[in-house]
Amino acid sequence: MTEDTGGLAGTVAELPERLAAPRPGWITRADVVVIGSGIAGLTAALRLHAELGAGAKVLVVTKDVLSAGSTQWAQGGIAAALGDEDTPEEHLHDTLVAGAGACDLEAVRTLVTEGPAAVHELIALGAEFDHTPAGQLSLTREGGHHRDRIAHAGGDATGAEIQRALIAAVEAKPEIEVIQHALAVDLLLSGDGAVAGVTLHVLGEGRRDGVGAAHCRAVVLASGGLGQVFSQSTNPSVSTGDGAALALRAGATLRDLEYVQFHPTVMWLGPESQGQQPLISEAVRGEGAFLVDFEGNPFLQGQHPLADLAPRDVVAKAITRRMNETQRPHMWLDARHLGGSFWERRFPTILATCRSHGVDPVTELIPVSPAQHYASGGVLTDLWGRTGVPGLYATGEAACSGVHGANRLASNSLLEGLVFSRRISAVLPGELREWADPVADTRTPGLVAGAVRGDLQDVMTSRVGVLRSATGLAEARELLGKLGAVPADQVDKDAWETTNLLTLSSALSAAAAHREETRGSHWREDFPERDDERFAGHVDVRMTGGKLGLAFTPALPTDLEGVDR
Repeated sequence: MTEDTGGLAGTVAELPERLAAPRPGWITRADVVVIGSGIAGLTAALRLHAELGAGAKVLVVTKDVLSAGSTQWAQGGIAAALGDEDTPEEHLHDTLVAGAGACDLEAVRTLVTEGPAAVHELIALGAEFDHTPAGQLSLTREGGHHRDRIAHAGGDATGAEIQRALIAAVEAKPEIEVIQHALAVDLLLSGDGAVAGVTLHVLGEGRRDGVGAAHCRAVVLASGGLGQVFSQSTNPSVSTGDGAALALRAGATLRDLEYVQFHPTVMWLGPESQGQQPLISEAVRGEGAFLVDFEGNPFLQGQHPLADLAPRDVVAKAITRRMNETQRPHMWLDARHLGGSFWERRFPTILATCRSHGVDPVTELIPVSPAQHYASGGVLTDLWGRTGVPGLYATGEAACSGVHGANRLASNSLLEGLVFSRRISAVLPGELREWADPVADTRTPGLVAGAVRGDLQDVMTSRVGVLRSATGLAEARELLGKLGAVPADQVDKDAWETTNLLTLSSALSAAAAHREETRGSHWREDFPERDDERFAGHVDVRMTGGKLGLAFTPALPTDLEGVDR
């Protein structure tokens, strides 16, 4: 591992080591606290409840209501080798190719071999997937896949159905306590640096209103992504990277943050549109839709063997290039030939969304452009979800398990949350530490003004978005430094979230500046080629004394012919 300090020039001089917050006004206790209520968090909670046994307490804390995370927005489905002609080995191959050499081979092997059983377990739990007239699981294809292996529900409402089933299962276990409207502020640590609890800010929960603390023996981070770093994202408003930021402040390592996936087909709502944007699922292209420019040219043809079903980074770059070449703000998705009855049966949610914005995809082209969609990096874990902080585990989008590499393969995200949450529940009960009281937190507190959030998002979108360069990244880090110098005049949720966004933006821009190559979803216009000789490996970020430090960990590329699989 090679330390790099030069890569941080221009970054915020000093970040808060913890968030400024009032002293906890209440305390609760649980053996394990799960932060997050998507597929990763609720799967972990259910499995841990079963594995820990009677007398143990599992507490789920979620920033909004149980259904408000990213899982419910997943349209396409969940990928696994479920078809008669498919195999885990083929799924592994497609994942490694999409990941552009940066995947962890054993993590991917774990994902694809344990995936089918995990999906069947989800079905047994009550998730109702679509079936063919013959009674078989209905499977479709998305970008980067060479087989039909995407199981879906409600046509294009897979995430919502999975979320429904998991919430029902949790509500059937009253022993699993749930605190909604709870922002995780910071971890509480014991004298030896292990997890001893977490501070929470709860809104509207009666006796647990305001800042409190949940003392525990372990924390499972399943808090989702960081989409609100950017002005436009498919992520919901709760995705402010709180879990990754609090883990970084507690001593965990963040890996592969520069690999931010921009979904190629997000509905373009106009130049002024900000916040969560409507996703047009890759499954629409899987069913035959294709991209065209303003002259009607299908410009993906000939650019990749899979054409419009190429991996997401390839399609996003092709769209961006054509937008730049033609000076147009978006491209078009043509799905008119699918017909009205097919749209209504297969994609009812997307159809309704398009029509609500004045576009009928049955008769009209859909305006699309890339927008932030998924963070392939996150809190570094091993194959069992363990982080570098004793007692802290991470799963789902908040984690970097190694399965996604430089570019996530379509519909692998739900599967990752499912598989690795099951793995955490298999080892955590045997690793639970003895109860330990939190020690006084001597880390330097701080808080950035919530009012700078919009400027921060503009900086990240314009300079650390789809297309990056040394000049833009240097400007971003300089501007982030200025924004970080604006202190909050009040302690509130907006300031906490904005400070988390600034922390992750600083780390992300530093990692992107260090990686002087183009690989997967990381696109450097000044270094347009992949460079395995210099950059086969991972950029790791840690925080010490409020300062960020980078380290590069070399690793052999895993997408090349001849790799031992």
